[in-house]
Amino acid sequence: MNQLNLFIELTRLKKPIGFMLLFWPCAWGITLAYDFSSNLKTYFFYLILFFLGSVLMRSAGCIVNDILDRKFDEKVFRTKDRPIASGKISVKLGLFYASILCLVAFLVLINFNFFTIIIALASMPLAFTYPLMKRLTYWPQLFLGITFNYGLILGWTSINAEINLLPLIFYFGAIFWTLGYDTIYGFQDIKDDEIIGLKSTSIKFKSNPIIFLYICYTIFLLSLIMVGYLSEFNNLYFIFLVIIIYQMYIMQIKNFNSGEPLSCFKIFKSNNILGMLIFVSLLTGKLN
Repeated sequence: MNQLNLFIELTRLKKPIGFMLLFWPCAWGITLAYDFSSNLKTYFFYLILFFLGSVLMRSAGCIVNDILDRKFDEKVFRTKDRPIASGKISVKLGLFYASILCLVAFLVLINFNFFTIIIALASMPLAFTYPLMKRLTYWPQLFLGITFNYGLILGWTSINAEINLLPLIFYFGAIFWTLGYDTIYGFQDIKDDEIIGLKSTSIKFKSNPIIFLYICYTIFLLSLIMVGYLSEFNNLYFIFLVIIIYQMYIMQIKNFNSGEPLSCFKIFKSNNILGMLIFVSLLTGKLN
């Protein structure tokens, strides 16, 4: 039981916000591409597969992140008790767990078409090198956005074995969504990160993060408007956008206080609701 609890702690399974933020773009991509006049069994089956894949890959990513960051995690108050940083789980055991999770994720992946399998495998270097970026650049959140929203493309190609402008616009906008919410998240550790020499957009824009957040969320909003217009969605979609605007600009940016770590984490977690709202807006937008 002790090892099971350590595994759950290591993979952050008690913190579902991580795998939900990975899952929502997948759900958006499937919904955007799917023809709802056809059999819905495939749609729900693929949603389940992407959910499982999100949980598995996020869990494996957490382990790799903790292995690569173990020396830094020891020096940060919020992360010093993580299983690998504290020595409760060895690096070898962590790598074994990550390998098993990736193997199961691959068994999930092979249920999709060949094109989706290939482009999913091509994203693996991005997924596992992200932790290194915070040592090299002030833009690790950009790499996270590219990685975390890749599922939007995979969701699209699982239905349409080709990529056109529509999912690319959506994907580009979603990257800025991640840039925004992970910048807010990064303010939890900004003092420790500066001391140990790690970089982030939180540090880069610490003097005026509000302007940066407005830019990120506005680009994301414009992509949502373009997707709705190009897809010829009904008016319900654009009504939902009003709620989404309130969620982004009022609930998140207006309530943001960089000096309150708990508030930053609460705002970060609210993006699960935002992801669900966008999912529902896509569903309602496609109704005849």
